[in-house]
Amino acid sequence: MATSNPAFSTNPAFQNGSSSALATPSADTLQEMYSAPSATSVDTDRMTVEDTIVKTAVSFAILLVGAVVGWLVPALYLPAAIIGFVLALVNIFKKKPSPPLILAYAGVQGVFIGGISMVFESIYPGIVIQAVIGTVAVVGVTLALFASGKVRASAKATKVFLIAMVGYLVYSVINVLLSVFGVVDGAFGLNSVELGNTGIKLGMIIGILVVLLGAYSLVLDFDAIKQGVANRAPRIYGWSGAFGIMVTVIWLYLEILRLLAISRN
Repeated sequence: MATSNPAFSTNPAFQNGSSSALATPSADTLQEMYSAPSATSVDTDRMTVEDTIVKTAVSFAILLVGAVVGWLVPALYLPAAIIGFVLALVNIFKKKPSPPLILAYAGVQGVFIGGISMVFESIYPGIVIQAVIGTVAVVGVTLALFASGKVRASAKATKVFLIAMVGYLVYSVINVLLSVFGVVDGAFGLNSVELGNTGIKLGMIIGILVVLLGAYSLVLDFDAIKQGVANRAPRIYGWSGAFGIMVTVIWLYLEILRLLAISRN
């Protein structure tokens, strides 16, 4: 079966009926191939899980550096949010991943995360470390369940996920509009509304659901990386995997941060 992957579609070695394109190796050649060290992703120029992990670690290291800058100069969080949003769109719609643009996104988003975290920390002392621990816990548990095979992406679950995401987007837009026009009070709009006299706020329920959506989004990211490796995608697409995980983890952290703030408010 022909592949649409440009890295392999023009190579006869990966096409059906292409056995004549490759010469039959001799016994000495086979022995040399067997004795040679294992090829790395650099040698094969193919995407691997290990290489994607390295790229993800580098991206998060730059994000942390940016976060330190944002923490020290929290006023930068608003311009960083705008620039980060633009870079996110550029990276999403770019056909071939660009490592400099992805790393630039990591640095700018780090400034935004650091600045907004400092703002929340000044209002709710201790909330940032709680949000960080919560984010690490969700990512760690999700990764462990995925690696063990107990959690997998499915067509039905993904359909429910997409419907829930659209619903949350509509709710968020309505909440912003109601807050802007003064229809609802509270720092978080509808999210600050208390459900009866229970002490439970609407934002707490929605926040928990959104965290679950974030966890499933991670499952989709891990599954996409696994599929990319299975498809023998070019090595550069490991940056796409790193970018996807970074976007999801940042979103997850912000949602957990807001959930904690609503519960304290």
